[in-house]
Amino acid sequence: MEKKKKRITLEDIYRSSDQMSHVNMNQDVMDLPYPFDNKSKEEQLKPLTDDARARFESSLDDTINISIPRPASLDEERRRVRKFLEGLEKLFSAEENWTFLLPLTLSIEHCTRCQTCSDSCHTFEGSGRLEVYRPTYRAEILRRIYFDYIKPGGKYTGRWKDGAEIPLKWITIARLAELAYRCNLCRRCAQTCPIGVDNGLIAREIRKLFSQELGIAPKELHENGSMLQLKVGSSTGMNPGVVKDNIEFIDDDMSEKTGLTIKTPWDVKGADVLVIHNAGEILAWPENVGAFAAIFQSAGVSWTMSSDITAYDSVNYGLWYDDVQFARVAVRQAKAAEKLGVKMIMIGECGHAHKALTVTADRLLTGETNIPRVSAFPILRDIVMSGKLQLDPSRNNFPVTLHDPCNLVRLMGIVMPQREILKKIAPKFREMTPHGVNNYCCGGGSGFAIQSAHNFKDWRVRVSGRMKLKQILNAFSDSMTPDIKKYVCAPCSNCKGQIRDIIAYHDLWNSWGITYGGLVELIVNAMTNVKPNFINWDEIM
Repeated sequence: MEKKKKRITLEDIYRSSDQMSHVNMNQDVMDLPYPFDNKSKEEQLKPLTDDARARFESSLDDTINISIPRPASLDEERRRVRKFLEGLEKLFSAEENWTFLLPLTLSIEHCTRCQTCSDSCHTFEGSGRLEVYRPTYRAEILRRIYFDYIKPGGKYTGRWKDGAEIPLKWITIARLAELAYRCNLCRRCAQTCPIGVDNGLIAREIRKLFSQELGIAPKELHENGSMLQLKVGSSTGMNPGVVKDNIEFIDDDMSEKTGLTIKTPWDVKGADVLVIHNAGEILAWPENVGAFAAIFQSAGVSWTMSSDITAYDSVNYGLWYDDVQFARVAVRQAKAAEKLGVKMIMIGECGHAHKALTVTADRLLTGETNIPRVSAFPILRDIVMSGKLQLDPSRNNFPVTLHDPCNLVRLMGIVMPQREILKKIAPKFREMTPHGVNNYCCGGGSGFAIQSAHNFKDWRVRVSGRMKLKQILNAFSDSMTPDIKKYVCAPCSNCKGQIRDIIAYHDLWNSWGITYGGLVELIVNAMTNVKPNFINWDEIM
């Protein structure tokens, strides 16, 4: 007999129990199309070790991302709760949170709990609509704490405010922190909301509170992310010398593969374009970095890269969890461009870097540091359409679909340039359903793609990434045989990391001929002044 699913309520967030929720992969999760249309055969999620459960808070859903250590004493619990309240006051202070106070306050105070946003959430849908992953669940918890303890007239200020009480125990706080890292911050829910309530922003502000006030953040984003970048120049740990060595190797490899003579220009003062890549591309997808060089060189673009610290890495993990870290990185990147006197900064295939250095940094960069920051995609579209490159679309005569990175497409509205390119160079291009601003997150957004602590990778690949897997399978439903090679174009480093893990976990390349890559690789593959088969199927995975 099938076990009845436990009904989760808001009050469960503070009730002591071993585990609030759990995803049953045989019963709960969303159905998938062929060839994964029998979920009764799915393995359960990877369990936590006994040591992890003993050391870290895991009672939200038996999954750990941020490794919150259990308090050593009741006094320590009380100190953490007090710090949380102090941080919450700062979130709603114009002096402390001038950047995001207005949208945060509007979202907190005006949600009608109509749940329209729930159907838009890939994690909620992918999990089988488990209540704990509903976009309004974590937001409503913070909302009630705010009304009860912070807003004038609430309990914290001496008078009861209407609304259900959320007792501030340590378990409440710890679960809320983990809940903020079950959201990809894709903001599809905000787009769907009839009045624009932004539950993604609320999740991000919860993350910020825990980082800036309690020092609680994923190691991958903070210690091995923004802190490492500020120290040596890159979130990968590569200093300028190592980056230059790697780029030199990429240039040599690209020259051999393409038949061109590729040479990346460094620190060219007065160049039109300063190109900043996600440093993860240099290590994990060097062909993407090399493809940009081949395109710009062939098209006669005046461009350069900078060896200044942080300026060769467009990553800015502070965007996802900490305003202070964000500002430190963004200012350094802008000052490097100012030093070279370039006309503009161009951001490569990295969605979050687009948002960080354009939309969010617009509130930070002023005066001489406010150098124009542009996306690579309109520039690439203009190059492709200008006739500066001789292109043969038949070189890309295989099924191609396009993943829309959330920050690039939904947030910034850069929808058509990449599509215009694909329609010109990929004769078998087909859209995902839905697509454009309505597309779903890959499930690796907001830093998830680099987070694999404990059993979190299993959760993000199989739960938060489930909707993207469904979209990919549906897009290629007419060619689901291993002999037909298929390409998921994912023009974002973070998205590529997540889609890589989805493909590897489900063995989509070996069994079904599905691989992934960026946009510029497809452009180079179609260039007639380049040796054929730049995309070499025999070298994939």
